[in-house]
Amino acid sequence: MKRIAVVLAAITWLASATGGRIPVVGVVHAQEGHPLTGTWAGDWGSGAERTHITLVVNWDGKMLTGILNPGPDQAPLSAVSLDPAAWTARFEADVKDSSGRSAHVTAEGKLEDIASYHRTLTGSWTQGTTRGTFKLTRD
Repeated sequence: MKRIAVVLAAITWLASATGGRIPVVGVVHAQEGHPLTGTWAGDWGSGAERTHITLVVNWDGKMLTGILNPGPDQAPLSAVSLDPAAWTARFEADVKDSSGRSAHVTAEGKLEDIASYHRTLTGSWTQGTTRGTFKLTRD
């Protein structure tokens, strides 16, 4: 209760000191951390044949880690990197294909709209011997 009284007193003083015009202060957003951190959703494939994918990336201050398609069929990322000079990212994982065989995934793409929270990552995707493109948007 005392804190509210102090805040109200400060507002009253500010209003009287500025002739009733309280200045508007801009909002400053905190830095978000690593640009790849977060949950990304999208798809990969070629032409009209697309497969939904989800990517979760974490930054512990030293290293990027992540999971491709969290859930029962998830695959940990075996490699994930970012080239900040070109804003390109690369990640790799080993997944199971539709027949249950292991397939290596390699994806390399470019970060776009980097200033937006909902930035995108688009590029090339290779899963086993199948090649395509992908597009992910950070949720």
